Amino acid sequence: MQPIKLGRMTVHKVHEMDSPTPLLAQLPGVTAGDLARLKGWYRPDDGELTDDPATSHMTFGIHSFVIEVDGQTIMVDTCCGNHKNRGLPEVHQLDTDYLGNLARAGFAPADIDLVMCTHLHFDHVGWNTRLDNGKWVPTFPNAKYLFGQRDYDYFLGNPAGEDFHNEAFLDSIVPVMDAGQGILVDEDHVAHRQIGDGVWLEAAFGHSPGCCTVHGQAGGEAAIFWGDVIHHPVQMIRYDLPFAFDADPAAASLTRQRVMNKAVDEDLLCFPAHFRLNSVGKVRADGDAFRYDWVAE
Repeated sequence: MQPIKLGRMTVHKVHEMDSPTPLLAQLPGVTAGDLARLKGWYRPDDGELTDDPATSHMTFGIHSFVIEVDGQTIMVDTCCGNHKNRGLPEVHQLDTDYLGNLARAGFAPADIDLVMCTHLHFDHVGWNTRLDNGKWVPTFPNAKYLFGQRDYDYFLGNPAGEDFHNEAFLDSIVPVMDAGQGILVDEDHVAHRQIGDGVWLEAAFGHSPGCCTVHGQAGGEAAIFWGDVIHHPVQMIRYDLPFAFDADPAAASLTRQRVMNKAVDEDLLCFPAHFRLNSVGKVRADGDAFRYDWVAE
């Protein structure tokens, strides 16, 4: 993705990795008819989707977005991170060139003023910390990190069935708090200036107990960074289906529909956490569902 300028705000994408997984392992219930409908407007170039859900994959793009606005440099979500023990083989002990990609986007870790995590799942908090002489330390030494209070309280309790995220809480959240760089906020927190002219959070509960979207507007087009409200374009057709990692599937499905309707009604420029290609686009109404129009590079 090339940097996108929206009034006083410029958005950069920092790629970490792509992660394919069998479609039905994440979204049981997708039908051949759903895929046929999806293929009318979504055409990945690597054979990700077949005509049969059982042989199709959904590939997650994992990346951060960096917002420059009014002299502030704000990072939204921090991917999986390197050298971390995870019970999920695909993200165990990674050694990616994420920091190299950050540098190629024009930023050093010390340039980041604020880190905003849409929620506290392992693939959104991993680069909060890095390994330094056997100790986890904040990757962004000059940054304050905003963590939603609901998710923080939830994972502080080491909830059953959340092993991957509990691991990440210990190595990617606790060290930031211990370093005095973490700030717990409500899910409607205004991070910069004011709503409508700045950067702010909005509650999007369901995928995690405290899941949020990040919004930005600064004298130009309004943007939404929707985190894990939707992971893959097929969910724009089947927003009703539970996703494998949804903490509250019913609430998450309602949130997906609400956020997509908001994106349509307000003509928001969307920055999804896991869409591939150049990621950025607009949500459009499509009969009883939605579709996505990517912004051309």
